[in-house]
Amino acid sequence: MKQNIAFRPWLFALAIVLLLGLIACGEKTPNYAAGDSVPAHESFTLDSRIMGEKRPVNVYLPPDYVSHTDQAFPVLYMPDGGLREDFPHLATTIDELIRANAMQPVILVGVANTQRRRDMTPPTEVKSDREIAPQVGQSARFRAFFRDELMPEIQRRYRVDAERGLIGESLAGLFVVENLLREPGLFDKHIALSPSLWWNREKLITQAADSLHGLPPKPIALYLAAANEEDIAPQAARLAQVLKEAAPANLHWQYHPRPDLRHNTIYRALKRDALKALYPPER
Repeated sequence: MKQNIAFRPWLFALAIVLLLGLIACGEKTPNYAAGDSVPAHESFTLDSRIMGEKRPVNVYLPPDYVSHTDQAFPVLYMPDGGLREDFPHLATTIDELIRANAMQPVILVGVANTQRRRDMTPPTEVKSDREIAPQVGQSARFRAFFRDELMPEIQRRYRVDAERGLIGESLAGLFVVENLLREPGLFDKHIALSPSLWWNREKLITQAADSLHGLPPKPIALYLAAANEEDIAPQAARLAQVLKEAAPANLHWQYHPRPDLRHNTIYRALKRDALKALYPPER
């Protein structure tokens, strides 16, 4: 017993070091909690040819889905969508907002992680970026998985309309911004919370003005927010400045700097505001 007690400070110190290492390299700290409940949902596994692996998928259906059998619903997709990731708390919030008539009913589709840093990041020329995981820089393949496999499967299984959204925080927020700039027709609504725009020496930001010229003419929405972080807030502010100068009229964007928040609090703190802003209830 004494030996176990003696080792506890070392284990605690090791945990702190690992946590600080995750933050330093831009990896999100967990937003989920062991006690997070999850509303009624469905789960299935998609055998992905593009990813070369099986991907767990979780789906929340709004309360009216069963009773309104002639109605189709927009879909909000989320990386970090595992049952031990962000899906439980986000699905719970969406369910509460819909039942309170505070947001439009949506279907939430969460994709659980297998190799997060591989899937969420574009290629990089920066050595320290490449060293954060055994594989990085394959976001184009992950995007193809969404476009060519996941979306058709969701359309086959559920009553969905043509509107698609994407929400993510940290590296998943980077993935959201990259989708907006690299393939702007794929999603209609984008929620990027503390996106890791430092990646590859901020290349997404430096190329953003040119990328914005390629947006399709349909209405597109972006909710951008950043917590008080040295490698997050300045980059988000620079992206907001580019949007102010170069965004076309059909890109409806809003930027929310939140110096009162931190990396591991912004998702839970702003999800309600973001959802209500981009999915206002139909009056």
